[in-house]
Amino acid sequence: MGSCVSTQGKNGGRKRSRDHNINNKQHKTNDPHHEVSTPTARRSSVSTTRPLNVVTNPSPGNIFDKYELGKELGRGEFGVTHRCVEIKTGEAFACKKIAKTKLRTEIDIQDVRREVQIMRHLPKHPNIVSFREAYEDRDAVYLVMELCEGGELFDRIVAKGHYTERAAANVAKTILEVCKVCHDHGVIHRDLKPENFLFADGTEGASLKSIDFGLSTFYNPGSGEKFNEIVGSPYYMAPEVLRRNYSQEIDIWSTGVILYILLCGVPPFWAETEEAIAQAIIRGNVDFTRDPWPKVSEEAKYLVKRMLDPDPDTRIKVQEALDHSWIQHREHGRNVSLGDQVRMRIKQFSLMNRFKKKVLRVVADNLPDEQIDGLRQMFDMMDKDKNGHLTFEELKDGFSMIGHVIPDPDVRMLIDAADFDGNGTLNCEEFITMSVHLRRIGNDEHLSEAFNFFDKNQSGYVEFEELKDALSDDDSTDDQVIRDILNDVDLDKDGRISFEEFKAMMKSGGDWKMASRQYSRALLNALSFRMFKDKSAGVVTTN
Repeated sequence: MGSCVSTQGKNGGRKRSRDHNINNKQHKTNDPHHEVSTPTARRSSVSTTRPLNVVTNPSPGNIFDKYELGKELGRGEFGVTHRCVEIKTGEAFACKKIAKTKLRTEIDIQDVRREVQIMRHLPKHPNIVSFREAYEDRDAVYLVMELCEGGELFDRIVAKGHYTERAAANVAKTILEVCKVCHDHGVIHRDLKPENFLFADGTEGASLKSIDFGLSTFYNPGSGEKFNEIVGSPYYMAPEVLRRNYSQEIDIWSTGVILYILLCGVPPFWAETEEAIAQAIIRGNVDFTRDPWPKVSEEAKYLVKRMLDPDPDTRIKVQEALDHSWIQHREHGRNVSLGDQVRMRIKQFSLMNRFKKKVLRVVADNLPDEQIDGLRQMFDMMDKDKNGHLTFEELKDGFSMIGHVIPDPDVRMLIDAADFDGNGTLNCEEFITMSVHLRRIGNDEHLSEAFNFFDKNQSGYVEFEELKDALSDDDSTDDQVIRDILNDVDLDKDGRISFEEFKAMMKSGGDWKMASRQYSRALLNALSFRMFKDKSAGVVTTN
């Protein structure tokens, strides 16, 4: 009988996973907390018959005997971060609480477990958030770390009235320093982007810190080890990630993308769809003609070009970038404002993505359990031979039975995207993961529910005060920021957002969708396979 109970499956769980390094080597590090991540550990769904243990060697006892959790600081796909205070000393920290109900698959569990291992493994550094300890109980995992209250990188830039090339060089140096520490200690970050950097506090000279290692992985420096798991955010993704054949050089590329945005206010590779973004990355054409590039120094442009070299073998190395004259002489660099337009572009780019991610979160949080049960029933209906796996033909025929005639290439694309264990079929957990995360985005009914969440007075429109109430997580979001977002979404300029305008906003752009790791893995794997026409689990041949 096909079901979602955790099983090894008919192949005994020994099929090679695409979700691993290409060389299929076990990682060795000097970290006593580090466990080897194997393909079989990543393939199965979470068992419901045994206690779920996520963290290796958690702190003993109950976290609530030591810390008092306070206000919510932020929310991601798996975790909610709270301000917390150590009861004995009164010292403030941040605590990311990850509910175990959110960890639906072994992939999710491995991501969280590895995040703790990496944060324990990395040394103390002024630009990396300090990890304190991890607790675990029956319901959740709790990661206690340094509290950063100075706001996001882009928010600080937008707040400054005078933004210069010199300021961009200082930020670039910080991110390069984080890359160097990671690479020197056998870690590839894999998700460098502005949202993953916070200032320690609100002072002018506050340290900028990397705060999120949820998609990072261990590697063996100097071994030539390559990876093929597609993770990250499309705007910041290196071309070799899309080709599924990459190593630590991808972090330099992502840093180059951030630097490009810092200097001109828009990403170098942008389009309305994820596939178009991916194609732009592969083409690699970077525009240095638009304003304000004529005002930017040749040294800065040269460094950006070297960081965005599409060939990872010739791309500038971390130490080379740190030694570059533009970085070395940054305090004597140009202190001429790059213009208000750059600040405004950065603000719009940052805040619009934040609004869209909030919509996605509302949809995700309101997806009913009955819908999950319905997907299980659908799987059982499609699984004709009741062996717990959907073949290509079963999935194709199943879609046809429910009224969706899907062309063979698209059915193959869905299997390639969602088949996390690489055995050529979909088990129930893989089918549900694919269905849930794709439905969240594309279903007008779900978008309507999210729209109603913002439309508090049920007028049929999201108005200024409603938008302000929804987005003002703290006192730092001023009225002009809300008006800017409203103006961008309000296509007919009547001062409010209709459902059609809301829907149009959610259908455009792509980076916000990557708030869902499962969605991003499925979608980007599908794009990669479609673009490079290689269905194998091995190295993808570059064009």
